[in-house]
Amino acid sequence: MAPDNKSEPIKITIEDLASVNLETAVPAMAPPSTAPGGKVYGSVSSSAEGPSPAPAEEKGTILLQGWFYLGLAGLLGALLGWAIAEPAFVDGAGQRWGNFAIIPLVITLECIGFAVAESIVERSPRKVLIQGLLALPLGIVLSFVFDFFAGIIFNIGVALAAEAGAQTFRNPALWVVRGIAWTVFGAAGGVVYGIVGQSSKKAAYGTLGGVIGAAVGGMVFDPIAMATHGGAASRAVGFGLLGLATGVAIGIVESALKDRWFYVTAGPLAGKQFILYKPRTVIGSEQKCDIYLFKDANILAQHAFVEIAGARVQIRALGPLYVSGNPAKLHVLQSGNIVQIGRYAFRYQEKQRR
Repeated sequence: MAPDNKSEPIKITIEDLASVNLETAVPAMAPPSTAPGGKVYGSVSSSAEGPSPAPAEEKGTILLQGWFYLGLAGLLGALLGWAIAEPAFVDGAGQRWGNFAIIPLVITLECIGFAVAESIVERSPRKVLIQGLLALPLGIVLSFVFDFFAGIIFNIGVALAAEAGAQTFRNPALWVVRGIAWTVFGAAGGVVYGIVGQSSKKAAYGTLGGVIGAAVGGMVFDPIAMATHGGAASRAVGFGLLGLATGVAIGIVESALKDRWFYVTAGPLAGKQFILYKPRTVIGSEQKCDIYLFKDANILAQHAFVEIAGARVQIRALGPLYVSGNPAKLHVLQSGNIVQIGRYAFRYQEKQRR
């Protein structure tokens, strides 16, 4: 009972302390919830409501740079085409099937290499198979057609150079003629690259890069032949350089002219860029997705869509997704935004317009 005189201090005795029940005075903390719906997606929780810190940016590898893997694909494709046809190639008088087939084979296998290179990097066997099967007939047809037109351009150029006094291939004027003629071969690779990528803009960038690279390869072909004294070695080096230069140029031009893209800052593809060509880009764990994300069981088959309408670019999520650390279902992207899906993080970037 309270004392009658309110001015007197309250006294607590030993008996009062002994009567306190500590178990009811301090409620126990509830254990962490393990109810369904609390799955963890890498560093993203499906039940989280607040911000999520983006993963630390990882250092990329040169293997994921477009100019590198396209250059390597062109080099390997060209060398394979040369290796198939070279045993049936005759120097000097006489002709065998290798003399007619060597350039179409080189171009066809270059085209296949360009078509499947990105999907190999993305580790998507399904896309490699589909794109390779599509590129094969395209490459065969375009290689023979473009070889025909390249031959016409070359013969006209040689005739004009001869009238100007260029009589042998030691004259640099004829190196330029070959370079101009071979731009047609580079255009073939760029066209197939764009058709397989289902983008007219990608085809345009690929064609421009292919023309530049093939011109370089064509102009150095004769100097290489002179340095190696002709024969199989000179053709191997010359065609290999043609494929390498064409692929590298396609990658550089495509990267230089891109408008909008994702740069992967974290995850198995850290360092790779995905250029956004299509009005609708699908992101998910299905291999047929435009951006295929592997090694994360918590990413949905079709996890998100990037939609482009004029200057507006938005991302629509079907699964857990964060933009700059905040959970999002629909978000209009701004250059510099970090998009996080499971263990992957992407930095969205746009080319500055003046």
